[in-house]
Amino acid sequence: MSAGELAERAVARPPLAELLTIAQRRLTRTLTLVLAEENCTLDQWLVLRAVGEGDGRLMGDLAQSLLIPHASLTRIVDALVDDGWIYRRQSGVDRRRIAAHLSRRGRHRLARLDALAQAHEAAVRAACAGDDPAVLLEFLAGPDAD
Repeated sequence: MSAGELAERAVARPPLAELLTIAQRRLTRTLTLVLAEENCTLDQWLVLRAVGEGDGRLMGDLAQSLLIPHASLTRIVDALVDDGWIYRRQSGVDRRRIAAHLSRRGRHRLARLDALAQAHEAAVRAACAGDDPAVLLEFLAGPDAD
């Protein structure tokens, strides 16, 4: 393959980082709209899911695993506590550390939000006509319908 053909091919196909970034933004934009109908942000849903995976999660672990800065996570958790979806407790191992736990109300809320997210994912997969990740990526990174 000549240098000209390589250059033409590189221009014709955007870099993977670009495709993945655009696909991620479009997917999260539509999921954000679905969650907003339930007065929930994407980050709140992610925190609820992470806290609901076990018997509570330490705030530092949440920040690290969700890639959310500590200050932002604190604001998100504050809102979830205010709504009664989660509660905080000192760690049994190290009293200086705080763990977030899902409340009973939060478990019901999370089940509803997960169902909406699963329906959203099913709709995206159906629009892509299959489970092939390449087709899914192409669909998500395709022309914007707005």
